[in-house]
Amino acid sequence: MARVKRGITSHRRHKKLHELTKGFRGGRSKLVREAKSALLHAGEYAFAGRKNRKRDFRRLWITQMGIAVRAEGLSYSKFIAALKLKNILLDRKILADLAVNNPEVFKKVVAEVK
Repeated sequence: MARVKRGITSHRRHKKLHELTKGFRGGRSKLVREAKSALLHAGEYAFAGRKNRKRDFRRLWITQMGIAVRAEGLSYSKFIAALKLKNILLDRKILADLAVNNPEVFKKVVAEVK
């Protein structure tokens, strides 16, 4: 039986790995075993980061709205409760955008709630 040389396959796999870890520091981009480990961890952090981004933006929107509502003499929680009572179906993202970019429209929404 003929001898099978496997250099091409592993070289191709290593090359692909090095392309994915380009820009990592030190051995994490140069050494195959370290690069593989670094890539796995990077994937985990990226996955978690995508979940955290949603959390962070919601916090930002709530903060922006809270500041704008305080200026109108209401608290954030009372404002949200009043929105639900009046059945106004604007979400926090839209309300925060209004508060920051269109304060006059936001004031109308607050007046509607009051």
